[in-house]
Amino acid sequence: MIVAKEKKFDDILAMVKEYDRILVLGCGTCTAVCHSGGEKEAEDLAFRLQGKLSLISPDKEVRAANIERQCEIDFLREFLTQAEWADVVISLACGAGVQSLVQILEDKPVFPGTDTTFIGSYTGEGTWTEMCRACGECILHLTGGICPVTRCAKKLLNGPCGGTSSYGYCEVGQGKPCAWHQIIQRLEALNKLHLYEDIAPLKRWAPDPTDNGPRKRIFPGVGQHWK
Repeated sequence: MIVAKEKKFDDILAMVKEYDRILVLGCGTCTAVCHSGGEKEAEDLAFRLQGKLSLISPDKEVRAANIERQCEIDFLREFLTQAEWADVVISLACGAGVQSLVQILEDKPVFPGTDTTFIGSYTGEGTWTEMCRACGECILHLTGGICPVTRCAKKLLNGPCGGTSSYGYCEVGQGKPCAWHQIIQRLEALNKLHLYEDIAPLKRWAPDPTDNGPRKRIFPGVGQHWK
């Protein structure tokens, strides 16, 4: 899931203090799960903003709303009537949700209320571990399902490096497991250690180096590809 954290309150306040009608929009999916941008967080932020903005002018009003997924246009269309009231919208979704809102609110400013940090897996109450960088060129089938791009401190595609301890820990951080040590153990357990013997080519950090614009995922019936 996408993990985000709420921006500093003073930074959000500075974004919206010139507007009179402010709508804080929560997202019911990823940011709701990580407790940074769901319905409860939207209501809490709206309450705090209202308290501060009322000191500037009694005419300022802040409302809160929530939709299931801000990154899907079909959900956003249901929100349009609520948005008509507002001068500005504060989105508590990830960066994709903010930009999706911009597409349908062409005459209204949309500001981010969160900082998107990474794609992670839940590892305990209030804790997520980064597992994926959305790099666009997945090699998990070659590395036993463990991502060296994210979990190796040096992002090595051919590891481990010379700094790995004999106990399988990384030299970069105390107590940090070496991703390549884990990969080798995993491949050995799966009887796929021969995959480790192949030298991985240099990574294309841009999936399409000739494309300077945003990528679109196309579903042509069967299968999928990036365009």
